[in-house]
Amino acid sequence: MPQKNALSAIICEFDPLHHGHRLLLERARAFGNPVVCVMSGNFVQRGGPSMLDKWERARLALLNGADLVVELPLSWACAGAERFAGGGVALAAALGAGPLCFGSEVPDIDLLQRIAEALLSEEFSQALGEGHPNLGFAARRQLAIEKLLGSEAGFALSRPNANLGIEYCKAILCQGAALDPTAIKREGAGHDEAGGESGPLSGSEIRRRSLSGGDLHGLVPESTLRCVEAARGEGRLADIAYLERAILSRLRAMPKEELAALPDLSEGIEHRLFRAAGQARSLEELYVLTKVKRVSHARVRRLVLWAFLGVRAPLMGLPPYLRALGGTKKGLELLKASRLPVVVRSSDIGRLSHGAQDIFRLEALADDLYALAAPTIQPTGRDYTEAVSYTHLTLPTIC
Repeated sequence: MPQKNALSAIICEFDPLHHGHRLLLERARAFGNPVVCVMSGNFVQRGGPSMLDKWERARLALLNGADLVVELPLSWACAGAERFAGGGVALAAALGAGPLCFGSEVPDIDLLQRIAEALLSEEFSQALGEGHPNLGFAARRQLAIEKLLGSEAGFALSRPNANLGIEYCKAILCQGAALDPTAIKREGAGHDEAGGESGPLSGSEIRRRSLSGGDLHGLVPESTLRCVEAARGEGRLADIAYLERAILSRLRAMPKEELAALPDLSEGIEHRLFRAAGQARSLEELYVLTKVKRVSHARVRRLVLWAFLGVRAPLMGLPPYLRALGGTKKGLELLKASRLPVVVRSSDIGRLSHGAQDIFRLEALADDLYALAAPTIQPTGRDYTEAVSYTHLTLPTIC
């Protein structure tokens, strides 16, 4: 059972915040705890920019029930499920969180924890090695888990939110974190489904409708609607399409040696990426020309984005600092309990270790490039100038 009188945590993107997210926040608040959101910055797991910037999404989180929003840095936010979960768990644990709440298509937390334990076992490694070598890792992993735990476990691994929940459970085990994973039944559309008729819209459908000028009245929380409409009217809704030529030009200028320094390489994919950069006439064509059978589309998109943003191997294992994006008065007080150095204002950056400062500088550079991802080009330097003081939020202050 989740702990009472402890900090509740949610690891999230809120890209943008929809009814399903608000329900998750409500469930987290129902435990009687303050709620912290560990949220991705301006670039997210799918390998692209968030539609609304991270400061606006932090304000939406606060308006819908969060007490504190801290940033999951770039190389963890724009990463596969294992690294994404590991970074989020580390930051939640650094604040002393108890319950870790997440939505899942499979809300059976006992099953999710058994799968996590199995994924760390020697039996799983053996079963994985016996799998079909021509299948991708995700398919081989699912077959190996089905062999060990049955078809229900295999199904859980095949669902994106349940799979992420399993990675949270696994990260908690690996880090020895004192977090209590709490699965909440995911309502509405699936990860890349449209939805809207029998439940909340998915994030991908909200982004599609928003970027195409669609009407979101009644389909998202009022706070999200007002932010999206204001950002759209001011030309601030970000879309990777606006970065297409910049990304292609950056990759065409990169030598093979620099591409070979990207993280998470396998299957000789850096050679395919080098060739594709010289041939592709669009990002979609670049992804197709780079893709190989055993590498997912999402991983290819992340590699391309890492190349553009300057993310290089080796990557630090866990986030070395905790950066606040926003908080209520009560939420900002929670930062005093952090077991990691805290960044609230730009003067805090100089007190970080050299490695942590490098991570922050990479974040700031990425956000300067994010400023090019909207119809109206935005100013740079916001990581050093944006204030963190959201103690009396009302809707008009957001947009």
